[in-house]
Parts: sequence; structure tokens; C-alpha cells
Amino acid sequence: MPSSVTARLPTVEELDEYALDKWERFLLQLISPGQAETATSFSSSMMRIFQRGLIRQREKEAPRLTESGFQFLLMDTNAQLWYIIREYISNSEEQGVDQADLIAFLLELSFHTSGQGRKESWFIPTKLATNLSVSLTDSSSRKQGFVVVETNFRMYAYSSSKLHCEILRLFARVEYQLPNLIVSAITKESLYNAFENGITAEQIVTFLQQNAHPRVAEKIPSVPENVTDRIRLWETDLNRVEMTPAHHYDEFPSRDVFEAASDFARVHCGLLWEDAKKMRLIVKADIHMLMREHLRGQNK
Repeated sequence: MPSSVTARLPTVEELDEYALDKWERFLLQLISPGQAETATSFSSSMMRIFQRGLIRQREKEAPRLTESGFQFLLMDTNAQLWYIIREYISNSEEQGVDQADLIAFLLELSFHTSGQGRKESWFIPTKLATNLSVSLTDSSSRKQGFVVVETNFRMYAYSSSKLHCEILRLFARVEYQLPNLIVSAITKESLYNAFENGITAEQIVTFLQQNAHPRVAEKIPSVPENVTDRIRLWETDLNRVEMTPAHHYDEFPSRDVFEAASDFARVHCGLLWEDAKKMRLIVKADIHMLMREHLRGQNK
């Protein structure tokens, strides 16, 4: 490569910092547009596609995370990335992009070496791209942890990230935040709020274990057993069987009709379950008549 190019190549550390910053800005824009300092490069229509199923919004109300949205935030970065890519691929034809070409490009990109350019016209993939071929269960590519949990249920997060702070708020009470430290506590009330939003005890425990600070990551266990046991115990307090009368919908004539019906049920707080791949819905019986009228209007 000519010296004019190599002189401009960023270091691996700069690439990692760049990728992390862009990814966190994207996630903040995805889940809480008001928290993002600058808008992403994605169009508003693409952001709505990514937010589908993660965000719900009633008329004249601020957007809110769905149960899937809360669970999405606790996923490992690679799992989050694949979720976004699946949404992008499934909607690529609407954007005039051939799915086969897109998948081939992503697979090729994942096998490039991070930080290397090509000839005079060059690009530099970050680890977000090159790790696409890594198994979701492979922990070797995960970023360094930042959370320390103590036996008294206090939690110290060594981070200055707004995204990390928002994630911790999902299941803990944030007490104060310093430039590079977030101090919080896991309480019964904060966990009940998390459980009611669809987050499970195992997801919380897994998140704490996967993001354990290097100071405690090598310990066995990395999260105190009395804390993980209490998290699971508090979940069982709310884990009661509840019967809900419902109706099952399938055989939609098109994906547009299915998505419109899904959004309609979600807006009316009646969506219990959906299978986007096979286009199936289960909604509360309370809105069955409204759904019938909506579907009739769609078929006219």
C-alpha cells in the first residue's frame, strides 16, 4: 500500500474506540432518541424497521420499550448485531437491495482482517464486522466487562457510557454517576419492575456474569451467589400461572397486512405473541372484534 494511505490508517485501538462509540450511539437512537447526542446515518424509515417489535407508541404518548426491547438491551453485542442484521436483510428488498448480494457481502466482510485497507480505494472493517462469523456462544470476542456486584447488592459499573447507565436502570436503582463510575443497587422493587417488563432473572444474571469487571471476572462465581439466588427467588414470587382468553390469527394474505395487524394489536395492548417468520399472531379476546374490523378494512 502507498505511504499516503498507510499514514492515514487508524490503530487497532482507535478502530475499537470508533466502533464502540458508533454502536452505542446507534443503540441509544434505537431505544431512546432523546438520549442520543447526534442522529445516526440511518434514515427514519430504516430506524422504524429496526425499532419494530422493540418500541411501542400509543397516540400522543412517548415511545416505550416492549418486552422484546428490554430483553434486546441485555443481549450480548454480537447477538444484538445479528438481530439488527436480520431485520435489515428481511426488509432489504423494500430498499431495492438484493438479499443474496447483501448476504454474500456480509459474509465476505466478516472474513477480512480488522484494520487493513485495500489499494487506493479502501475501507477498514471494525470488529463489529469481522466478528459476524463468530458463534454467538463464543466468548473470546466479547468486550471487557465493567460491572462489580457486591454481596450487599451494591453494584459498581466502571463506565462513562450513557448506554450502560440506561441498561443498568432496567433492573437496578441508579444512585449516582461520576465521570467514570455508576453506583447503583439491586433492589426488590427494581427487579419487580424488570420482571414486569418481561426481563427474566436468568437474563439479568447472565448479563452480570458476561459483563463482570476483570477484577472479579476470574473469580468463581464472578457474581456473589447470595445475589444471584435472591434475584431468582424474587422472580418466583411473581411467577404465577395466568389464563388469558385469546384468539389465534394466521394465513395473512401479505406481510404488509400481517405487520399492520401486529402493530394494531400492539397499539391496543392486545398482542400476546407473534411469529413474524410464519406470520402468526395471538391477541387478547378483548380486542377480537376490533381486530376483525381492522382486517376487514385492510382487505377492501
